[in-house]
Amino acid sequence: MTVVADRIEMADKSGELTLDIMFESLEKMPIPEGTKVEIVGGHIFMSPQRQTHWEIILGIIEQLRGKYPRNRLASDVRIDFPGHLNGFACDVAAMTERSVKDGNGRWRYQDVEFVAEVISEDTAANDYGPKKLAYALAEVPVYLIADPYEGRCHLFTQPKGGDYISELSVAFGADVDMTTTPLGLTLKTDDFPRD
Repeated sequence: MTVVADRIEMADKSGELTLDIMFESLEKMPIPEGTKVEIVGGHIFMSPQRQTHWEIILGIIEQLRGKYPRNRLASDVRIDFPGHLNGFACDVAAMTERSVKDGNGRWRYQDVEFVAEVISEDTAANDYGPKKLAYALAEVPVYLIADPYEGRCHLFTQPKGGDYISELSVAFGADVDMTTTPLGLTLKTDDFPRD
């Protein structure tokens, strides 16, 4: 951990700190399997995935499969978003039909048309705060937060000027109507577990 911290500190002092340097350093660390790692505003966050978290992610992906082929869906895959050092590992991301990967083989944020984040207690503030802002700045048309602690989904649409101008809150068990969005579907939440 000291070697990673020293390397990042050296890069930071020289003005060369980049997401690539940070992720390369993280790849050398003994991070436990099943731990989500992402960088939000230059800060590294690691959180273990819980069963509840995974069941909601899988429930969303299964419903998206009717519209999106497997090769246009991603989960816990690095996508760099606008803002200072934002390398997110979205719980679920769906790409447009015209999407292409960048020169490093990564999805481009410009091609993301849907993002879902499932709340973890320790990183909830990121999902409701800086990540929501970054998704709005990137003009991701549809952002869904599934919160198993509240037992609610929050749907944000119509990004404009760095914010979403439309928000819908739906209790688990009710349908999330996304028929007027690029997804054109209704998300069932009756199987989403609560924490």
